[in-house]
Amino acid sequence: MGAGKTAVGRQLARELELTFKDSDAEIERRTGVDIPFIFEKEGEAGFRSREKEVIASLTAERGIVLATGGGSILDPDNRERLKSNGIVIYLHASIADQLKRTARVQDRPLLMEADPQAVLERLMAVRGPLYEEIADIRIDTSGRHVGSVAAALRRLLAEGDLLPLKT
Repeated sequence: MGAGKTAVGRQLARELELTFKDSDAEIERRTGVDIPFIFEKEGEAGFRSREKEVIASLTAERGIVLATGGGSILDPDNRERLKSNGIVIYLHASIADQLKRTARVQDRPLLMEADPQAVLERLMAVRGPLYEEIADIRIDTSGRHVGSVAAALRRLLAEGDLLPLKT
């Protein structure tokens, strides 16, 4: 959360001339309501079920850059679909940067607690190893601007001969 998945993904897609997709935005489009509303009415389990369906659909598409919600990695089926259908990039950010980037937003249901830092630390402890497990590329976004991260990723993809085909 706050690592830059949407902003970097959108910029990278533009630079690679691919279509950008965001799984959270797709959930909102399909349901007609925002993520906090889904959490309020269905809880995290209801949201994760919807997320799994959307990830299955989006990972079947080609020629896209996909930004997933931070918790999508928790589901083994999501991990398998992401890993087997594309190049997985893990955008890592320090807890301090995550706090700065998420401080003013009110659409992060998991951070609507008294101690957002403790929440982010707990999430990182659980999710970090799962991201590491499936990532083809890991890049630290701490203290970096979107453009520099996207440019670095473009270079890493080119150097590793991992540039996706436009289909």
